Amino acid sequence: MAATRHLVVAATVAVRVSDIDQLVRAVRGVASGGSVIDPRVVEVLVAARSRAASSPLTELTPREREVLALLAQGRNNAGIAAALSLTDRAVEKHINAIFSKLGVSEEPDVHRRVKAGLLYLAEKQA
Repeated sequence: MAATRHLVVAATVAVRVSDIDQLVRAVRGVASGGSVIDPRVVEVLVAARSRAASSPLTELTPREREVLALLAQGRNNAGIAAALSLTDRAVEKHINAIFSKLGVSEEPDVHRRVKAGLLYLAEKQA
């Protein structure tokens, strides 16, 4: 049964592989108990990890991420407090810590809550 599954996978891969020698090496490697990963898959995974590591959101605590997610949904402090069973003051402290960690400073032309929410949503899209 496992051999049949390997042949099906190999046959599926064969359609997409232009280098027959590479395919033969891959099939032999898998048949001997190894595994084969396409270098393009590795590139995508490394790039994604690199993007995540460089994100300012990695500095946030799990609770700050929860607060930011609700803020990005448009909730006010009272709504965030109710959803997370926190006091209004605790929500204010979390939001101030979020602004600080994300480098969202007070500027006359920028709404900090919107900017923080956009940063959160941009990372979720990536």
